[in-house]
Formats: sequence, structure tokens, C-alpha cells
Amino acid sequence: MSRNLTPAKIGLLVLIQLYTQGAVPNDGVVPVLDFLSSHVLGRDLTTPTSSPDDCWARVEGTIRLILSVRDFEQVLSPFAVADRLPGRRLWDRFLETLWSIDSLHALQEFIDRLPRLLAKSRDQLRKLAERGEEPPKGVLLSRNSPFGFFVRKCYLEFTRLQFDHAADLWKAFIKYRQPTAGYWRRRNPQHSRLSFDSVLMTGEHEWGDNTDEIAVVTYGNMLLGGDDGDASLVSSDDIESLLEMQVEAITRFGQRVPSQLKEKFDHLLKEGHSVPSLVHYLEFQDAYRAGDYTSTFNELHRYFDYTMQNRERPLSYQHALMNVAVVQSDLGCHKEALAMMLETIQTARENRDTVCLNFALNWLFHFGKSHPGLVRELESNSMLGSGKEMLSYLRVKAREMGLSVLCSSALIAEAKLGMANGESISAALENMVRSSQLIVEHNMTPMIGSQRLVTTSLWDRLGLASMSTMTCEVFLRCHATHSAFEDELKATSRLAGLLAGRGRYEEAFQKMEALGQNPLRSARASQYWHVYRGLLKLRRDLHRDNLEASDHLLLQLLQAGPECQDPDLVLIIDSIHIEALTRRGDFDAAFAKIERLIASLREDDRDINLRIRLLLSKVHLFDRIGRPEKGFTIAIRAASMAWRARLLSPLWQAIGAVAHILNALREFAAASRLLVAVIPRCLEADNSFTVGTLYSVLADAWVGQAGQRQGQQQALKRTEFLTRANEALDFAFQYFSAVEDAGKMGEALAKKATIMRAMGDYGRSEDYAAKYLALRREVVIRNG
Repeated sequence: MSRNLTPAKIGLLVLIQLYTQGAVPNDGVVPVLDFLSSHVLGRDLTTPTSSPDDCWARVEGTIRLILSVRDFEQVLSPFAVADRLPGRRLWDRFLETLWSIDSLHALQEFIDRLPRLLAKSRDQLRKLAERGEEPPKGVLLSRNSPFGFFVRKCYLEFTRLQFDHAADLWKAFIKYRQPTAGYWRRRNPQHSRLSFDSVLMTGEHEWGDNTDEIAVVTYGNMLLGGDDGDASLVSSDDIESLLEMQVEAITRFGQRVPSQLKEKFDHLLKEGHSVPSLVHYLEFQDAYRAGDYTSTFNELHRYFDYTMQNRERPLSYQHALMNVAVVQSDLGCHKEALAMMLETIQTARENRDTVCLNFALNWLFHFGKSHPGLVRELESNSMLGSGKEMLSYLRVKAREMGLSVLCSSALIAEAKLGMANGESISAALENMVRSSQLIVEHNMTPMIGSQRLVTTSLWDRLGLASMSTMTCEVFLRCHATHSAFEDELKATSRLAGLLAGRGRYEEAFQKMEALGQNPLRSARASQYWHVYRGLLKLRRDLHRDNLEASDHLLLQLLQAGPECQDPDLVLIIDSIHIEALTRRGDFDAAFAKIERLIASLREDDRDINLRIRLLLSKVHLFDRIGRPEKGFTIAIRAASMAWRARLLSPLWQAIGAVAHILNALREFAAASRLLVAVIPRCLEADNSFTVGTLYSVLADAWVGQAGQRQGQQQALKRTEFLTRANEALDFAFQYFSAVEDAGKMGEALAKKATIMRAMGDYGRSEDYAAKYLALRREVVIRNG
């Protein structure tokens, strides 16, 4: 295996020569230069920022170019040659130069002429003038330009080759060029079977019938149609370049290597004589995302074992520890991961590796937020203090060292922590703006995903669902192709959740199904996708009163356990579990779970939003057992916490719970005033079930006020309140229908039938009663 020079590189040199000779027409300059830059520079001129598909396509294109000459044909065939008579294509001109290299001596002469493509230095021009020679004309390459550097590197590589390696390169070049022999024979009738080697053609008259035997001795099994492998077609430099491109793509976008591309690359590796240590790191990344943790640990140990043989141990040891800690955390071995990361921090401090130390501390902070019970004792003994102080330390150190990614991440985490603690919204916005400024200044496109997700959470807490939807849509349309797939998956899931909250289940499922299949081959991404999709189905089944199907889904979600789930999904599963227990009438189990979760959240000082929602679940549970008054103080406390933290969506739910309790206390006027004030703001949250519940409670309040209007003189006022209640129930039924909540729809129909009977309209009352019975029959039939 050559270090650098391959038959494909010779083809690129031929194409560069044609460009300097002016053979490329004006309309073909951009495509040709784009093709050259993508293989010489490693990137395309027309697409400076790559998406995951572009990265994999670039790797596949590089492999195709190494193994086949057909990529040159696709690029050059559409254009006419500019330095010859009309009718000839640039592809023909390329083949003419390619087939003019008809011996190892001709290949040597072609390489020796490469310096003529480079511009002369001042000293060289002065010497030419002293000798009376004219300087070269035409397009010349600067010696320090990318193309000039490529030409000089190939020339130097060939001059360093031993004779047997040069002969192997010549044989590989014949094999690489051979697929064009049929086309070249049709264009040039004088082409014979021995035209690939001028030495054989010249000696055929002297050797006669022995020429074929000499050719077989020279070229071996290749002339007999055998397969000598592709080892001579690929260089170790190409292998390393392909590895670096794949590692960059898999670490930047969080995707596995496509299966077809992996097969092609494995074929190249098998044909090679040596395996770079980076291969083991690529295998580690692919196995890690596939969920094969046995192979993950094996490949990780192999990679660092090989790299530490060539480097000093302190340089790589802390990085190995950090990778092992991350893998153990995803495996569910959180105690082992914490111990490993603490050792990473200690080793990085001893070796003065500040970059590794800062990233390890950043990981430790996020790990502590996901698993507070494991780091509680550590935080009490830590000199860094609370999480906020740790983030301030990381932000300052990252700014001093110029680590823009870490600084932006610390600002985002600080904004998220402030919102979780119920602190100032303006401070969170300030941190988000500062983070966005860093992202724009340093063009850190992979950070846009996490920044947009926190922005979406901010709009959700302010009760502006339209802004949340717009933020997710903008990210998915404009930035998803340049961000990690994990961010795209979470943004899509968030958008699907917002759609499901409005009752648009089919559209939500379509959003989830539209995600790419190759990124979902990653184990963590696939698990998150299946869990969130299961949550959407579970929510719809609960609304439809399909308790059997919901129990089946809930059992599957609970079997994995909180250690194997994403922290963002654990409490969603717990809240839905509480709702399922309540709908089944298992109030004791629901109350015990609520108390256990409230105690754990209070002990760990978790997100205030989660604590408020658990308090509201407790209030709802008291209402289901017929004792709503017992939840009055809890509802008031939830409303007060939500108001202080500016959590508007939970605030409207808390106000609705307070109004429902006021109805139970016969304070109907106060309840109606509260609801009339909050319902318009609650409509901005786009949560159909919550809006329907508030309208239903408002109808109860107006019915209660109608009941307080006794006597003949109050008949008109009583009819007015009943009419208002009927209109409110119409809105409630509309919103409950959107989310397909059969129980609440039946409740609204039953209330409307009662109101119509109180108003003396027995015909409409019977109609609503009939609709109620039909709805119950439909639910029974649908649920089996």
C-alpha cells in the first residue's frame, strides 16, 4: 500500500493538467473545480456547510473515486473540450492523456513534468532571464495553493517510491484505467489489445507468440481476469482521510455509519496491509450508538492501547477515562460512571489538561441534574459549591481559554437552571442572547439545536405555544441538517407533543415517522423515538377511555425503569401513570405515587414546574374522590408558585382548580370571575384539554349562579346564566372532541341535557341524552 499516490490521484493530476492547459470550457470550470476541491481539499466549494447526508455522500464519493474511474466520466462528459476542434468532449481529452501514459517509463515522464504546472519563483524567473529563456505561459499554480501543494506532494511521493512500489502503482493504474478500454477502442480504431503497454507492443515483433507469456509473467493474474484485490488502488493516506471524515460525521451528527458505506469501507480495510488505530475509534463510536456495549468497551480499550504506545500516557489517559465514563453512564452504570469521571477530573488536574478538565466538569454538572441522589454528598463536600457557581466557574474559564463551545453550553445550562429554579425570566433571556451571540460569531452550528430547545422551553413556560411551534419549525427547516440528530429528534418530538395537545394526533405521528431511518439505527435515538411515540399513543388511548390498550403501553414504558430512560421522559411517564391510575379508580396507588414523587423532588431540589404539576395532580385526585375542598390550600400554593416563577400554563391550570373548589364551596361568582379572566390567556397555550376543562368549570359556575336566582323575578337572569353555561359547554365539547376525550365529551353532553331540562326544552334534552348514550356505545365498541 502506497503512503499517498494512487491511480485516482494520477487521474486528479491529469485533470489539473488539463485545467492549466485551458482545456476546460467556461461552463465547466465551476463543476471541475468543485470536483477537484472535494477530493483535494476534502470539501465542496458550492456546499461549505455539510449535512449528514452530504458527509456520507462525500465519503462514498471518495471510495467510488478510489475504486473506479467512472466518477471522472460523469463530471467531464457533459462538457466540450476548449483547446481542440468542436465535437470532442472533455472526457475524450481526459482519456487521451490517460492512455498516453502507456508504460512505467511514460508514467515517470508524466510525473517529471508536474513541476512545469507550478509558477516559478523570483529566483527561477531571474535565472531564466539570464539564460535568455522566456517564462512559461498559461495558467500556473502557486506553489502554496491547495492544488500546487497537491501537485508537489504527489511529485515528492513518487520520487521516494522504490522500484517495486512504482511497478505496483503502474499495475494498479492499468487496472484502474481498464474499464475505459472499450470506449477508447471505439474512438480510436488503432487501439489494440496490447496498447495498455507500449513495451509489449514494441517487443511483439521480436518475441512473437511469447509476448503473451511475457505479459502474464509481468502482470500476473490481472491479465487472466483474476482479482488481485484493491490494495494497490488505495493508499494509507486515503484510509486515514476516510476514517477522519467518518469519525467527524458520526461525532458531529450522532449518526451511525450507513450499512452500505460500512461494507465498502470494510472491503478497503481488508485489502490493506495495515490497520490505523483510528479504525478502532470508529468501531467504538459505531458500536456505542448501536447499543453493543461489549464491542464498545473492547474497541475503546483497543484504540487507547494503540494510541498510548505512540504517545505519552498522561496525554491520552484522561481522555480514555472520560470516554469510558460516558459509555458507562449510557449503559446505566451511573455509580461507576461517576467514579470514573471523578478520576478523569483528578488526572486532568495532575496533567494540567484544562480543556479536558472543563469538559469533565460540564458533564458532571449535567449528570448531577439527571441523577441528583448520586452527587448530593459530592456537592456538599465540593469546593465549587452549588450548580450555579459551577456554571459560573466553567463560563469564566472557558472564556479565558477561548473555548467558545463550552462557554455557550455553560450559558445555555445557566439559563435552563434559572428557569428550573423559578428565577427571573429576564436573566434567562439574557443568557440565551449571550449564547446566541457566541454561536453566530463563531459559526457554531452544532450548538443551535440545544439553544433552540431551551428557547422552546422558555416559550412553553410563558404559555406561548405559537412561539414554541414556530421555534421548532424554524429549527427543523433551517438548522436541523447541520445539527446533531439528537437535537432534531427532540425538536420533532416537542413539535409532535404540541400537535397532540391540540388533538392533531395523525399529524403528530406523521412528524415522528418522517425522521430518517439511518439516524434511528442509533440505539439511544431509537429508544427515545419509540418511547415518545408510545407516550403519544398512550395519551390518545387514555382520552379514548381505552384502558386495556393504555395499560399494555404503560407496562412496557415502566418496565425499562428510570435508569434506562431519558431524564426528560421519566417524569412524563410518571405523570401519565398517575393519570391512568386515577382513571382506573386506584386512588390509593395514585396518591402514594404522588407523595413519593413530591418527596423526591423536594429532596433533590428539582424543577419547580414538575413540583407544581404534581401538586395539581394531587388536587385533581382529591376532586375524584369527592373531597375537592381538601385540595384548596394545595391549589393556592401551586398557583402562588406558578405566579412567582412566571409559569403561566400551570398557573391557568391552578386557577381552574381553585375555581372548581370555589364551585364546590358555592362561591360561583368568584369562580366565574377567575375563569373569565384566565381563559383568553389559556387559549394561547394551545392545550385543548386544559381549555375544555376551564370551560366546563365555567359552565358549572354559571349554572350555580343560575341556581341562586330563585323566584319569578329572577327567571330572566336565571335563563341568561343557563344560556351562558350551555355556550360554555359547547366550547368545552369542541375542545374535548379535538383531543378525543370520550369521558369529558360524555360529561359535557350530560350537563347540556340537564341544562336543557332545567330550561324546559325537553326535546333538546332528549337529543343530548341520546347523543350521550350513542357516545358511550361507540366507546364500548371501539375499545372492544
